[in-house]
Amino acid sequence: MSKHPVTLHTAECGIVAPTDAFDRLTPLGWWGGLAAIVAGLAASFVLFGYALVYWRNADMDFMLIYSALAMNDGKPQHFLDHTAYLTIVSVKDWFVGLHGLGLLDAYTLPAIPPASDTLAFDAAMTQAVRAGRVLVFLIVAVSVLIFAGLARRLFRDRRIAMLATLAFALSGDIAVHSRILRSEFVAACPVIFALMVLIIIGRKGRLARPLGMAAAAALCVIGLENKVQAILLIGTIPFVIQPFGSVEGASVAFWRNTAAGFLAAAIAAIVAAAAAWTAWPLIATGLDRSLLDAAQFHPLLLNRFGVYQAALLVLIGGCMIAYAAIWRIGAAETLASMAAAVAGAAIALLLLNVDYDTGNVIAVINPLEKMLVFADASTSRAATGSNPAAAVLLLLDGAASVLARYSFVLHPSPRPTVFLTWLIVPGIVYAWRRGERLAALQALALMLAAIGIDALGVRRGLKIEYFIFTDPLIVLSGAILLEAMSELRFHRWTYPIAAVLFGVHIAIGQAEPIKYALKRSGPESICAWNPYYMPLMPLPWCEHPP
Repeated sequence: MSKHPVTLHTAECGIVAPTDAFDRLTPLGWWGGLAAIVAGLAASFVLFGYALVYWRNADMDFMLIYSALAMNDGKPQHFLDHTAYLTIVSVKDWFVGLHGLGLLDAYTLPAIPPASDTLAFDAAMTQAVRAGRVLVFLIVAVSVLIFAGLARRLFRDRRIAMLATLAFALSGDIAVHSRILRSEFVAACPVIFALMVLIIIGRKGRLARPLGMAAAAALCVIGLENKVQAILLIGTIPFVIQPFGSVEGASVAFWRNTAAGFLAAAIAAIVAAAAAWTAWPLIATGLDRSLLDAAQFHPLLLNRFGVYQAALLVLIGGCMIAYAAIWRIGAAETLASMAAAVAGAAIALLLLNVDYDTGNVIAVINPLEKMLVFADASTSRAATGSNPAAAVLLLLDGAASVLARYSFVLHPSPRPTVFLTWLIVPGIVYAWRRGERLAALQALALMLAAIGIDALGVRRGLKIEYFIFTDPLIVLSGAILLEAMSELRFHRWTYPIAAVLFGVHIAIGQAEPIKYALKRSGPESICAWNPYYMPLMPLPWCEHPP
């Protein structure tokens, strides 16, 4: 017998049972659906990504590939803006691996022919850029599968997990990041995965739950190491996670103020102290005033570096205590979790030693100061000025701009998830009124975090590449409401609305890749920044001084 109701015509009573829209939306099942998603991503990548002329997405393909080529030639990382550290190191090692297999000749700067030999230069750069694009597609495909695995643990109904994965995979940011080397994807996904891990481990008390805290903290630092903008998403997690506990999430007997529990917490504290001591040279370098002055960093608060970082640590600790009080987490487990988070973050910070560069270190330790280096004048004045009202007004202006973009009518956006918000906002109200208040609070927390992060992203134009920081929050918000109101799957309008929504996701999400594939403009605009970002690689179409 089928587990879920299907349409049945009963001759005796003439009753037609309602159709389950979830079954109709996930006809391939779990593994078949995942295979179809990856196949669809691959088809889009091949048609509108891999075969594009090598200079079409030069910003940032060229910048990151140039750094990888330079590092393989023994030179330091050149691109440090974001910092894109893990992306560049991955490309560097990927090139070395492909060269070792005989699949890539142009894996160092000297291996790239001179610009005067146009045909040879084009062939070498095409090979290098396409190799980089393959790597980024593999990263995106694996990340989608990781999201699916975590969603499967997060939602009781695997069909909801599949729908959430489908919405994530069809979002515009996945379409963009699966075919261009950018720093945002590798920065955002680890932090999103950290949030999902925290939600999962909060659902049920377990002996090893502090290890989940360590993993989440490590993922957050990994994201921060690739782009400092991830600090905005990291900063929202302590607040967002508050309504995601459960009655079953209370501490197990081992952690309930037992001697064994406090002994385990003491051991965790020792491990955390050892990890922090090992990572301390990196932290000290990141707070070195001479290096920060040389990099033109300006203190954000009290004319001292490290103030808001310490405040953030205190905030995280306070939110962990509040969460423990709300959801009955024992003192021993709370202390062990704090220690585990410190240890996980410190160990992840050591990744900066793989290809050490002080530019990466000071950026990761001082993420907001790094962001302000590239901020516009009004943002810099509001952030560093003495008038807090200016910062509040700037944030409110950004929030208004975000709400206009979410409306799509007031400000069109190449972002299919805006249409999902049209269902989420009334869904929150409906869930609250029908008594599903915890689900409503969870969805609201995710949406407020998305709006807040986007409001700050407006200062940099809220480009499509930035959607990866908030689209997953919107998708998770919708999936949480869908699970809380699963009876809606029998409503006659559920399937047509969902089908239209996924159609819109595909059409708008693929619009940008198709637009780039059909562009007819030349590469001349690259010449404006080529001398700065690629000083040792003149381009054939640019004039360079002898």
